[in-house]
Amino acid sequence: MSLMKRISLIFRSKANKALDRAEDPRETLDYSYQRQLDLLSKVRRGVADVATSRKRVELQVNQLQQQSDKLQAQAEKALAMDREDLAREALTRKSGVAGQITDLKAQHAQLQAEEEKLTLAQQRLQAKVESFRTRKETIKATYTAAQAQTSINEAMSGIGEEMGDVGMAIQRAEDKTAQMQARAGAIDELIASGALDDASSLNAGDDIARELEAMGSQSDVESELARLKAKSAPEAIEAPDEGSILEAEPHKHSTEGGAS
Repeated sequence: MSLMKRISLIFRSKANKALDRAEDPRETLDYSYQRQLDLLSKVRRGVADVATSRKRVELQVNQLQQQSDKLQAQAEKALAMDREDLAREALTRKSGVAGQITDLKAQHAQLQAEEEKLTLAQQRLQAKVESFRTRKETIKATYTAAQAQTSINEAMSGIGEEMGDVGMAIQRAEDKTAQMQARAGAIDELIASGALDDASSLNAGDDIARELEAMGSQSDVESELARLKAKSAPEAIEAPDEGSILEAEPHKHSTEGGAS
């Protein structure tokens, strides 16, 4: 297949698809029904025109018939007055009028037959139009119902997808909430263990409190250091009892007195 043929095929297929999307069957049915109504109206006008022509011919036939009767009476009157020439002239005119009447009657018969034919066609066409109208309304109602059902299904499908998104959002929110709760618990544990200062407890006296805590800690350190030194040093010589010293001193004085 040549390039131009392929391009033409693509354009035709896309145009056909676009027309399918743009076409509304209800509008197409209404348009077809309107066309049939227009055709029925033309047929009715045709029947009316033929009937009018037939009626006009009938009037002409009646007028010529009256004229023929008048000529007949004139011919008889002329003969009664011994005016054969006038009678002959009247009869001659009557003969011409009779020929016109014959032609008009033939035309009238044709018009009448045409009128009957058009009337029958009009009746048949009107029956078809009425049947088409009933079917059209049924198809339109069915199409409208199907369109509504399709819209509902599409809406329900959209709601399902949206609810799925909402479910995912809820899951993400729950996960984030659990993460925040775990973080808050960990911070509470750090604050309770002293590894992390509680910013909410800081005030103007925090410096003094920290200094006092430092002094207490230093005192504890010095006491522990002294205890460790005493424990690790050699045993000290036991000091003499104060009472024994007092007892020795009088003995010393008595000795000194005797010697003197």
